[in-house]
Amino acid sequence: MSSLRALVLSCSLKKSPAKSSSELIGRELLTALADHDVDGELVRVVDHDVRFGVSVDEGDGDEWPVLREKVLAADILIIATPIWMGQPASVCKVVLERLDAELSEKDDEGRPLVYGKVAIVGVVGNEDGAHHVTAEVFQALNDVGFTVPAAGATYWVGEAMGSVDYNDAGPKPDTTGATTKTAAANAAHLARLLRDNAYPAS
Repeated sequence: MSSLRALVLSCSLKKSPAKSSSELIGRELLTALADHDVDGELVRVVDHDVRFGVSVDEGDGDEWPVLREKVLAADILIIATPIWMGQPASVCKVVLERLDAELSEKDDEGRPLVYGKVAIVGVVGNEDGAHHVTAEVFQALNDVGFTVPAAGATYWVGEAMGSVDYNDAGPKPDTTGATTKTAAANAAHLARLLRDNAYPAS
């Protein structure tokens, strides 16, 4: 069984080294993926100067091209985002907008360059909305060519009107933890299938 590569784009609003629940759930997914011979790394997007836009390179010091190369080198993309006001974080939306450019980037057989790549999602927040956020992110990723596996998301939400972060909530092995393991297992399985059996040419 050959190894795969995963990339987490953590969409926290906080720059490193501030504690981040989004980073925590992203790292938990990487740990679960390691059980399936998947190597990976996590990048906190706000640590980079990613410009607004819908092209592969917005110029003038835009650092998205560096992150894009990591996306293209990965077999599995993980978007880890907090919930703010019931929505994916603004950083997550910037990432999705930048990925929109992949609709115009094709391989030699006319397929988007991200065809054959798998995407999963991790969501954290102190309010309801994990299903809504997951749906928004899944749709955007699928639109540009990523494939979403069964049970391809994991999440944790605190009590309504509460103030406890996932960072401080303690281990959740029977709930979020179990879901994280399932998402990782299915992502690794699907990524191997797609690597060995590409989608047909467009």
